[in-house]
Amino acid sequence: MKEALSDIPGLLIVVSAPSGAGKTTICKEVLNIVPELRFSISCTTRNPRKGETDGRDYHFITREEFETRISGGDFIEWAENHGHLYGTLKEDVEALTAAGYDVLFDVDPRGAKELKSQYNNAVFVFILPPSIDVLKERLQKRGSEKDAVMKARFERASQEVGEVVWYDYAIFNDIIDESVDILKSIYKAEKNRRERLTGKITNIIG
Repeated sequence: MKEALSDIPGLLIVVSAPSGAGKTTICKEVLNIVPELRFSISCTTRNPRKGETDGRDYHFITREEFETRISGGDFIEWAENHGHLYGTLKEDVEALTAAGYDVLFDVDPRGAKELKSQYNNAVFVFILPPSIDVLKERLQKRGSEKDAVMKARFERASQEVGEVVWYDYAIFNDIIDESVDILKSIYKAEKNRRERLTGKITNIIG
């Protein structure tokens, strides 16, 4: 059992979705408009996709380096998806929260469950497609992967939809702008939860 990390300052927003639901686009838009929020950049052993940049979208590292960091206990969470490893470095998150930033995570449900076991006060948001048919269409439009890989992604995505039941919030991503507004509103509301403002409230009421 890992030591709980819930005493680290800063609000943690953990966003998950089945592949093709649009969570990466939503997260990027929210990060652009909320200056106090920072992105938790995951490590991965896969190659960059078109338009992705090392150190901005992911830390692209070798499998050997990833496995060494697993052995060193450097990851808060990690998982293997479609033959590639993904993980969140503890040191990155601690550096951001210690600096007073809130942190946005873009992780799959397995990673989210691991984060939930360690960060008691994190907020969990699941992005859903308008329908399974739309999800399949979005995956097909990517066109960057072989049919067998695409089929595996769709099957997994269909299964992951069921994970929504344990998240705090759900967003149906039909219109991107509206989904961005909802995620931003969740963040703002959570920042103003009474229990998160205990210190300030105590100063007022004595």
